Amino acid sequence: MSYENEDIQKAQEIFSVLVEKHELSEEANPSLYRAFTQSAEVQMLVKQQGEFSRCDIERYADVIYLIPKEDNLYFGYSRQELKERLCRSNAMNRDYYLAMFVILVILVEFYDGQGTSARTRDFLRTGDLQNKISSYLKEGCDRYDRNEQARVGMAFSEMQHAWESLRSDNALSRRRTTKEGFLYNILHFLEEQGLIAYIEKDEMIKTMPKLDHFMDWNLLNRVNYERVLSVLRHTGEEESDE
Repeated sequence: MSYENEDIQKAQEIFSVLVEKHELSEEANPSLYRAFTQSAEVQMLVKQQGEFSRCDIERYADVIYLIPKEDNLYFGYSRQELKERLCRSNAMNRDYYLAMFVILVILVEFYDGQGTSARTRDFLRTGDLQNKISSYLKEGCDRYDRNEQARVGMAFSEMQHAWESLRSDNALSRRRTTKEGFLYNILHFLEEQGLIAYIEKDEMIKTMPKLDHFMDWNLLNRVNYERVLSVLRHTGEEESDE
């Protein structure tokens, strides 16, 4: 199939914006947004470039997103990079699992609704998040022994050990060896990705439209359920802590 030079140029402009910012909104780039939504040829060219780059190109509401696939280490993060970014130095796998569990708890606390939006609350206090993490970990350890944890794919005992090994400090702590500092680092990472707003002075977490869109249209879609689990689970294929 042949394409007009103008369509190719528009597609390249759109993909360039997506590579730089990971999103393109109608408000910020109305002409490029219209080119994507109103031209099947331009849209196909952009999606093809996304496929070549191991990314999905999806439009949710009035924003086009570039979403790296799970195995995309160029636009995304490797496990080691996330471990270094989110956890304390010399972190073990259980620390990484705990960081992923914290993100999962945030999602569970904000999203479990039905209807036009899956979001069920406007904000979450960091103190409440800390209590929820402790509660969910205890519940998991009480409900499943280690063999059952391996079967269901959630290492509650290992994550609880990692969580309890973190000291409690004041809410302003930034040290990753404290519960407060560990959460602070994760929340700022999510904020950098444009997924949440972390209002430190109020110790409050709010979700951003990017995460709302992704949850409404992607993660909570039953077709993607197993895909999400494959990212969040601790599977038997992962390397074990020494």
